[in-house]
Amino acid sequence: LRQDRKYQEAVFRRYAGKLLVVSLRYARHRMEAEDILQDAFIRIFDHIDQFQGKGSLEGWMRRIVVNTALKNIDKKSFSNEIIGLESTAEDTSGALPSVFSQLHEEELLQLIQQLPDGYRIVFNMYAIEGYSHAEISALLGIQESTSRSQLVKARKMLQSQILEIQKVAV
Repeated sequence: LRQDRKYQEAVFRRYAGKLLVVSLRYARHRMEAEDILQDAFIRIFDHIDQFQGKGSLEGWMRRIVVNTALKNIDKKSFSNEIIGLESTAEDTSGALPSVFSQLHEEELLQLIQQLPDGYRIVFNMYAIEGYSHAEISALLGIQESTSRSQLVKARKMLQSQILEIQKVAV
């Protein structure tokens, strides 16, 4: 709160690794994730006085990282990607294959990073961060049905990628 660089460095060292993982899920590559993280820490230190102690500091910082990543997204490419997608009901019948549980965290992160921007962002927000489709639609300025459609398509793409890995492994 006093803007003491020594304590800012201590906070950075303590949380940078965990928050980098969050930004990596939204970024296209590591350098972009590091830029997101740097921007997020600037916002964190600028607005630390707004942390009210409700919930964990890490959770509050995580939300700032996600919001920073969303602001960093190339809105034009995301918009072009979601235009014209048909609205589909969420497919809950097809669970991910059992090979999913055998993937290492790094492999799964690589698969998620290969998803098109719209799919990756909605998947991260819904499946990993726990946002609802209503929250996603409000944050991204899209329809809830578009959010659902993006999630379904992301899951299907991940399933096919995982099945390919399983075929190669056999």
